[in-house]
Amino acid sequence: MTQDTEKKLKTSDFFYELPPELIAQDPLENRSASRLMVLDRKSGELSHKHFTDIIDYLNPGDCLVRNNTRVIPARLFGHKVHSDGADKTTGASVEVFLLKRKSDNVWETLVRPGKKLREGAEVFFGDRLSARIESVLPDGNRLVRFDYDGIFEEILDELGQVPLPPYIKHELADAGRYQTVYAKFDGSAAAPTAGLHFTDELLEKIEQKGVQIADITLHVGLGTFRPVKVDDVTKHHMHTEFYRVTDAAADMINTTKKNGGRIICVGTTSCRTVESATDDQGIIHSGEGDTDIFIYPGYDFKITDSLITNFHLPESTLLMLVSALCDRDTILAAYAEAVREKYRFFSFGDAMLIQ
Repeated sequence: MTQDTEKKLKTSDFFYELPPELIAQDPLENRSASRLMVLDRKSGELSHKHFTDIIDYLNPGDCLVRNNTRVIPARLFGHKVHSDGADKTTGASVEVFLLKRKSDNVWETLVRPGKKLREGAEVFFGDRLSARIESVLPDGNRLVRFDYDGIFEEILDELGQVPLPPYIKHELADAGRYQTVYAKFDGSAAAPTAGLHFTDELLEKIEQKGVQIADITLHVGLGTFRPVKVDDVTKHHMHTEFYRVTDAAADMINTTKKNGGRIICVGTTSCRTVESATDDQGIIHSGEGDTDIFIYPGYDFKITDSLITNFHLPESTLLMLVSALCDRDTILAAYAEAVREKYRFFSFGDAMLIQ
């Protein structure tokens, strides 16, 4: 079955009721202490476990695919510079949110308030960092050219704030808890949250069991989390995100499939990456580029066998993806069970294994 065979999927088909108190506001003290719902996608059978039990569902010869992107402190707060060059600290307060690096010092960004930052406007963030709005893109985003003294990443660590989803109202005491323990390459505006459950100790046990671990990269953009504003799911357009698959990762994944092992993706971002890089014969290819892949029910998975994921927002593209791997009714029934059992939802919440 292809996506073309299902044209009548409505966004409202992916709605479910969620009590606000089940939205996790803080990470657990121990990363791997979260709960784990195991869903057999063939039978619909559910099991309630702890995340450390994940190792019992991984077999020697399987390959765990994880996204090693690192969340950057993408939120910058500054002041618009007066056109007459007056005191740079007295202009209107503005926010520039980094989305995607276009070149060394040019970024695609979101800005607030947009009416203050039109083409040519200048922003002052401090003595070491300023910016100019190069152009306004058709979707309202801005291309911003930064001017800085020193190393941009170091300045960003000093001045920027790690972005948290809007449904998290608590301040994060340790910004490192919004990073996976294997985060390596800077570039994400949001964390690949399914990976937040893993500790170094658990990953070591998984490798000792004979499970391969392949690292891929997808820099998560806010487009993944933007609400679907059309009634017809097929009319929704995903924003592009940068991904990379190394030769080593591609070889490991292809060898696993050849030998009869399973490809188990950690999170929807890993799933979207391997599906973007795999051809119709089920062979994944190394390389890098941008992907706007949108996976919803009717999609034929090319290489993904199983998925470790969190519980996602109603009517979101992420919920549509997991409904494609399993079955919408089965997923919604599992979510209803998670609500009854008071699982913790969203970024800092509990996990689900779909196998």
